[in-house]
Amino acid sequence: MPILQGKGMYLWRINNVEGGDPTAIAEAARQAGLTHVLVKVADGRGTYNTYKVEYGRELFNAQDGIDQVPAVIAALKARGIQAWGWQYIYGHYPSVEARMAIRRVREFNLDGFVVNAEIEFQETGMDIPAAQYMRELRAGLPNTPIALSSFRYPNLHRPFPWETFLEYSDLNMPQVYWVGANNPGAQLVRSMHEFQTLRVQRPYFPTGAAYGEHGWRATPEQVTWFLQAVKEQQLPGANFWEWYFARQKESQLWNPVKNFAWGSTHPEKPLDIAVRYIEAMNSNDPVKVASLYGTTGVHVTAQRTVQGSTPILSWYNQLFGQTLPNARFTITGTQQEDNIRTLTWTAESSTGRVLDGKDSLGVKDERIAYHYTYFTVQNN
Repeated sequence: MPILQGKGMYLWRINNVEGGDPTAIAEAARQAGLTHVLVKVADGRGTYNTYKVEYGRELFNAQDGIDQVPAVIAALKARGIQAWGWQYIYGHYPSVEARMAIRRVREFNLDGFVVNAEIEFQETGMDIPAAQYMRELRAGLPNTPIALSSFRYPNLHRPFPWETFLEYSDLNMPQVYWVGANNPGAQLVRSMHEFQTLRVQRPYFPTGAAYGEHGWRATPEQVTWFLQAVKEQQLPGANFWEWYFARQKESQLWNPVKNFAWGSTHPEKPLDIAVRYIEAMNSNDPVKVASLYGTTGVHVTAQRTVQGSTPILSWYNQLFGQTLPNARFTITGTQQEDNIRTLTWTAESSTGRVLDGKDSLGVKDERIAYHYTYFTVQNN
């Protein structure tokens, strides 16, 4: 089976899409039939998609700010969608860039990682920092699939250390953007043929254009043609750049991706119980949450243990009415082992916040049989 299959979408700035809501992002991906989402987690030596508010101003990508990545990754994984990270690299400090990438992949247990290398590596001698970066990256991530994202036509971009990057990669994800043209299929075939002439070759997984620039924009028809061409070439799948532009109503580029039936690579599955639990919590409806438990379900906290539908319903009535009224819950991490789901979460309510929420759900017949929860409330 290929490392990756089906339809994927690059996500650049989390704040710009779906109101920055991790659940909304993951749900949009699920409804579009995406098998994977590629989230920018680093830029050169620094992290990416972190922010803070200072003196009333929102500072995007503040290195000491709130990290938006973990909640998005957790929400995607909870829906069975692969979460890949990507990093734009510059090559000036290759070891530092590699260490940042390794740190972010390990931190979020990413399913794969994309190296985005472009114009900076067209200079003579850049094969040296490219090799240093890739060697350290591969050594630090021996079991993580690594992909290269760069230009569509290798013959037009020399010097560029194609073989150096690809030698340490598992996938080749060229940017087949038909900017200024309307022949995505022909450009895909040309790109494939040019890469087949390189000494080092890797499975080809192209990225198409779902965006616009300099007065040009892809059309919905072209997006469909591109996906059809990918299928005709019997490739395992394709990505698109980029979520924010594709979701703009005037671009009309999200639906062609969503409506293209890739096949059986991403069958529709019921939402995992952990996802349904958090969504029920966000409804602030005690009945909806209690309905997820089996009739003999047990709920345990440090203070008390309750069992059965009525006591559990009473516990959630108190939670939503007094402890955390009008709360918004966000998953920050999930793990699954057999019938046990472990999730971490945060919450914001009208009276306080939770930063250390952790739950263990024992599941039987798609219902919660045993539930241990821990959290502390910080008053506003």
